[in-house]
Amino acid sequence: MPPFQQLRPLLAVPVAAVLLWSAASGSQAARAVPVTDTVLPLLVSRGDAPAAALLVREGSATRFARAGEGISRADRFRAGSVTKTFLATVVLQLADEQRLSLSDTVEQHLPGLVRGTGNDGRALTLRSLLTHTSGLYDFTADTGGLVPLSPLQAVRLALTHPPADRGHYAYSNTNYVLLGLIVEQVTGHSYATEAERRILAPLRLTGTSFPGSRTALPAPHGRAYTADGSDVTDLDPRVAGAAGELVTTLADLDRFYAALLGGELLPPRRLREMLDTRTAHGSYGMGLFPVKLPCGVTVWGHNGRITGSYVRTAATADGRRVLTFRVNTDTVTDPGLEPRLLTAEFCPRTS
Repeated sequence: MPPFQQLRPLLAVPVAAVLLWSAASGSQAARAVPVTDTVLPLLVSRGDAPAAALLVREGSATRFARAGEGISRADRFRAGSVTKTFLATVVLQLADEQRLSLSDTVEQHLPGLVRGTGNDGRALTLRSLLTHTSGLYDFTADTGGLVPLSPLQAVRLALTHPPADRGHYAYSNTNYVLLGLIVEQVTGHSYATEAERRILAPLRLTGTSFPGSRTALPAPHGRAYTADGSDVTDLDPRVAGAAGELVTTLADLDRFYAALLGGELLPPRRLREMLDTRTAHGSYGMGLFPVKLPCGVTVWGHNGRITGSYVRTAATADGRRVLTFRVNTDTVTDPGLEPRLLTAEFCPRTS
């Protein structure tokens, strides 16, 4: 990731960006264009995305920028694995209510389900699912994220493969599909219903939903494309299920992560657990992961990739500043652009 000084030559780019600052009162003020918003068009010109957008939330003010056509601030879009932060929050709330324990085994809640090919739910805890240290095979490695499956079908597909080493971090969508089943077993309601009651309604995240099997995006929305330009706006969300079905907006994601990290959704003890990366050897907490930027600042958040969409949210540890950006494709061809964007936003500006 280049330092701030190296970003200056990128100010002149062939793709126009639109920038708007607004306060909670609705007033607008012209400001100097942040470096972040000069990097954003590179997601189009160098990353080959049809369009890109970002929304920064800091206190009562927000800043929106976009590059390319066919994308807007109010769009609903698929957020992929960002779903995991919502689900992890529900599980930690249930733990705080003593309706489950993170040291419970999978077997205790889903008896007999995780067995075979060396897999054993009696040896796996909920903590290992949350932190991706269970060793369970990722079912999407077989489906490519393209085949709609029920949760049980997804788990059974994963169980046809032997596990990786337990206790080592290995990202697997199967972990969160199982957590969705466990929430349903504990509460009698789907994980989506619990998330709606516990998160969406209190925070008034009116643009966020868990579509289940609904293939169409709610309005308003733009189009979504694969790397080859195919239109995949309509998609069966069961290709990801509890590991990645979320539909949301830029504003809702900023609000959610600000509330979560600001202590509105979890008591301090549970939030500390969520941010504790020791189980995953520094790679992952519970539904969140840290990134240490070149200036020493650590940001927390998650990314999400699902056919036709890539999303990234990052926030300061206190949730006071949150950045969410998205592109309307699942591939950004220059992998250096995301860390450059985060560095531009969260590292102190120097002259």
